[in-house]
Amino acid sequence: MSELIPLCNSNDLTSSGQAVPFDVVYAGQTCRAFAIRYEGQVHAYLNRCTHVAMEMDYQPNRFFDDTGQWLLCATHGAAYAPDSGACRGGPCRGGLIRIELSERDGVVHWHTAYNLHPVEF
Repeated sequence: MSELIPLCNSNDLTSSGQAVPFDVVYAGQTCRAFAIRYEGQVHAYLNRCTHVAMEMDYQPNRFFDDTGQWLLCATHGAAYAPDSGACRGGPCRGGLIRIELSERDGVVHWHTAYNLHPVEF
């Protein structure tokens, strides 16, 4: 059963705007992840390009291209659909790893999974 982990206030995410970063343990490794809002809906992914396992943002918390329609990897230009994480162009190998989010009462939460947990302090 998944656990809900508070991430940010709903108004911290604006459509095609800056991401909210967070750390997770995915498959036993600590990884950066990011949450975005696109066309009114919240989405989150591991911050790991499928072409080369590198963080994607070209400036801190910036993933959208100039049009606000695609998530871009700054290193080699792989493009991903913001609403699904699917590869839409460039040298990607499959889609981004999705993290389930929910939003209620002005708060965005991420959901744990069998292979996705909060970082232990």
